[in-house]
Amino acid sequence: MNDSSWGAPPQAGYWGPSDQGPVQGAGPAGPAYDAHYAQQTRPMPIVPDVPEHGGDQDDDQGTARLSGPLFRDEPLHDQPVRDEPYRDQNPSAQPYAAVPQNPEPMPDAPQPAPSQPPPQKKSAGRDLGAAIGVGVGLGVVIVASLFVVKAVFVGVIAVAVVVGLWELTKRLEERKGIKAPLVPLAIGGAAMVVAGYARGAEGAWVAMALTALAVLVWRMTEPPEGYLKDVTAGLFAAFYVPFLATFVAMMLAADDGAWRVLVFLILTVVSDTGAYAVGWRFGKKKLAPRISPGKTREGLLGAVAFAMAAGALCMQFLIDDGAWWQGLLLGLVVAVSATLGDLGESMIKRDLGIKDMGTLLPGHGGIMDRLDSLLPTAPVAWLLLVIFVGSG
Repeated sequence: MNDSSWGAPPQAGYWGPSDQGPVQGAGPAGPAYDAHYAQQTRPMPIVPDVPEHGGDQDDDQGTARLSGPLFRDEPLHDQPVRDEPYRDQNPSAQPYAAVPQNPEPMPDAPQPAPSQPPPQKKSAGRDLGAAIGVGVGLGVVIVASLFVVKAVFVGVIAVAVVVGLWELTKRLEERKGIKAPLVPLAIGGAAMVVAGYARGAEGAWVAMALTALAVLVWRMTEPPEGYLKDVTAGLFAAFYVPFLATFVAMMLAADDGAWRVLVFLILTVVSDTGAYAVGWRFGKKKLAPRISPGKTREGLLGAVAFAMAAGALCMQFLIDDGAWWQGLLLGLVVAVSATLGDLGESMIKRDLGIKDMGTLLPGHGGIMDRLDSLLPTAPVAWLLLVIFVGSG
């Protein structure tokens, strides 16, 4: 080997390892590529450069360009670096200086958790102010008529019956197309109340029978289509509203009838109030969700507790010859019957698809919405009072 070749520049090529011997047109290889040192060097794959714009003059002359690790990071003549052999050995590797075309988006900055809305207070569902005002007004009218002249209170019962019948028959016609005859029902209902006060249970039953006959005959004046359902609804209305209300008039007929009616009204109102207050505050377990979702078992217990306490006080201090234990039993039965009566009208309103029977009483609905607990409780209270202290 000629010593003068140390450091000699290449003439027409580039230094690099080659298994084919000296590169054509290249100067003598330097000592860096001596065979003695080449045996200690791991050969790297030869990567041919891609010619720019169809090749250059060196390629036409058959001169091969060599590419090695010295030139991987610094390509000559601004040619792109090709690393296919490297990628063949490492398939998951990316080309040098390659930038992903669709980089994954950076994760969004954590957003603050949405603030929870403040818990809403339980709603009573009605205008309590109007309900209390109307309730107090009705109470004054009832008490005044009850203790001044009994006959006036009988008139109050008759008016309530007629209005209740009007609400019921109107809702039946609007929602179901059932035309229960109102005229015979209203006349017969008022007659039932008067007959019950004047003649007792015998007079009430006779008036009930005559009212039923009048409903059957009255409906004959119209076409026969729907006759059966109309008279059936009329008989139901006659029994449900005026006949049950007749027991209030029968209580009034006793010597201490005003006090008996007052006890009956107090226990029913207290039962409803206790159920409402306890159920609204503590109610969790539904009593009859398919009939009345608002009623709870806790409310029923509240109704029983309030009514029994009020019954014991009323029977001890307001009813002659009454005893507190009788009041406990009376309060228990009144609470149960009032609840069943409320559920019974709820069934009717659900079948009709309405919330209230009317709008006559602000905060309460209609007259029937106030009679729902009173009507089925009247015969129960009348019977127990007769058993405890006699008919008077």
